[in-house]
Amino acid sequence: MAASKILRQSVTNNIFIPQSNNQPETSERSSNEAYFSFEEHFIAEETFKCGPFLINFFSMLQAILLNTVNLTFLIFLLLFLPPYKRLFVSSWNVGGIPPPDNLNLDDLLDTRNSIADIYVFGFQEIVPLSAGNILVTENSNISMKWNSLIKAALNKRKVTEDRLPEKAEVGEIQRVFPLKTHSSINSSAPDFECIISKQMVGIYITVWVRTELHGYISHPSVSCVGCGVLSRLGNKGSVSIRFCLHETSFCFVCCHLASGGKEGDERQRNADAAHILARTLFPAEARQHLPRKILDHDRVIWLGDLNYRIYLPEATTRYLVKNKEWSILLQNDQLKAELRKGHVFAGWNEKEIEFAPTYKYDQDSDDYYGSNHKIKAKRMRAPAWCDRIIWFGKGLKQTHYNRVESRLSDHRPVRAIFIAYVEVSGPSKEPRSVLSNRFVDSSNYFTSSSND
Repeated sequence: MAASKILRQSVTNNIFIPQSNNQPETSERSSNEAYFSFEEHFIAEETFKCGPFLINFFSMLQAILLNTVNLTFLIFLLLFLPPYKRLFVSSWNVGGIPPPDNLNLDDLLDTRNSIADIYVFGFQEIVPLSAGNILVTENSNISMKWNSLIKAALNKRKVTEDRLPEKAEVGEIQRVFPLKTHSSINSSAPDFECIISKQMVGIYITVWVRTELHGYISHPSVSCVGCGVLSRLGNKGSVSIRFCLHETSFCFVCCHLASGGKEGDERQRNADAAHILARTLFPAEARQHLPRKILDHDRVIWLGDLNYRIYLPEATTRYLVKNKEWSILLQNDQLKAELRKGHVFAGWNEKEIEFAPTYKYDQDSDDYYGSNHKIKAKRMRAPAWCDRIIWFGKGLKQTHYNRVESRLSDHRPVRAIFIAYVEVSGPSKEPRSVLSNRFVDSSNYFTSSSND
């Protein structure tokens, strides 16, 4: 049993499961060939299944251990399985609406179907962008409320007699997927803990990691760039978070770019993105050669309300949306057009969009703003894919990209699942344990979070 337990831990820390049936684009596949080989995908897809199949897999391991013929192959497999980690990334413009106490995040997290190693939540407009609010960079009450809801949603668990093995080892925890009830049993050791969070006016990003990975995370830091009023205030701009997992550096950029549906407004969005790339600078650390610019990191993901619209007349856009003509609409999507022209985000990638535009909806409704003639619209807003998740570099493979049906605001949240290759120096490396076991609010953790 001791050998079985060790093998369980080794396998659990190295599982990677790309569940999408969509084939990656040629450019993505070629740029990541060194990280994601055919054999690795085959092993991951055919052998290591998550969720309800995990217990069956562990039982299979125990059976194999009894077969001395296969023991050598099993040890080889576990020692040389590449270290992949599963990332969940979401972006949600909540329109200045505070989250209700009973807000259910289960549909957003989708933990019934899969559990990630790292969760990154990006929000825009967690406070209304009023003149008074844009002068106050942080509202701890709102950000802490979001973190409280996320913590509760990620750490739900329920133990039932019919799911328990006949004999459980002492100290072994039975993981069962969360339920939409309040009867979950709390444990003194949560499955996920926040490693760092940061707010700049309405922009908020918070990162949660499986507890057993905390000891391998180091150098968390933030950098804020304001692009709003006077090209400096934080009603528009970005909050970026950097940390290292083992020997691999990660950078997540949560942004809210310039709004506006008029012709030419996309140029201001391009300028905002360029300012963020140029002005984001992470703090230097003594005796550490860490990347300080966004694109210098190993794994980079950009999320947020990028605010790009569709190059079509409003009536045409609404007609095509009604008929779900996504391909025609995407051919006229501003972000994709600006990418093709080389005006912004050169070298970045986005998985194919197969969901309806995420903006703009009537409050607490599934109707796009202005489509209900009984409700008088102040200003017309054609539907658009304002909320996006894109990525840069090698060592990342995106497996999921979709939206979530929440009526909280006039935007629908988007989420993505990534498989990330992580460099590990060696199996004997001890955890660094640089993180405390509490929520790290970067406003207190860092002496300076802005470079402006």
